Amino acid sequence: MSHARNNGVSFTAGMTIDADGAPNAYGPRNRGLDYTENARGQGGWVALVTSTQGQPVIQRTGRYRGYYVSTTSLQQPNIKDPRNPRKYLDATRVPYIVLPPDFATAYGISLGDLAVVTNTANGRSAYAIYGDAGPRGKIGEGSIALAKELGIPSNPRHDSAPNGVTYLIFPGSGPHKWMTITRSRINSSTARLHRQWSAQKKCGFETLVR
Repeated sequence: MSHARNNGVSFTAGMTIDADGAPNAYGPRNRGLDYTENARGQGGWVALVTSTQGQPVIQRTGRYRGYYVSTTSLQQPNIKDPRNPRKYLDATRVPYIVLPPDFATAYGISLGDLAVVTNTANGRSAYAIYGDAGPRGKIGEGSIALAKELGIPSNPRHDSAPNGVTYLIFPGSGPHKWMTITRSRINSSTARLHRQWSAQKKCGFETLVR
């Protein structure tokens, strides 16, 4: 169940692991961090760059030559070429969360908004960005990098946390002027927001109990 409080939207769910955006996320014959079938939707490929014929684009150079180009909904503003794997948020490096667009719209959340995610099983928290849109009705998904920070097993093929993960998202907090989205920028900006939110929450509580 989700609810808004003090300019934050909070809910508790589990966490499935998302590899999207990693340059080695998917490849022919299941050669990738995740099963290739997970890059498909009902209408075809949903997490890959495709050619005009609808076929996945294969990287021709670099360390991950032979892998497909995996996408995220949020993209790096400073890279224009959609076939460049660096245009997308690398799930192994960037802590991001995944939300269904209908859920995000209902609570005024936009791509790029910042979040604090807590694993209640071990008390570990991490800062993240809303970086990818997921299927309708599926709540509770995060990147490989986010899962590792939270101490959650992070293999997209078989790992997950069944429950006990709390997500606190700050609607309207998206860093629209960033030219590159990095873990350090996510951490510094979200830490500042979290301090402000905690101070407001404390003040509200003190007002109520007086």
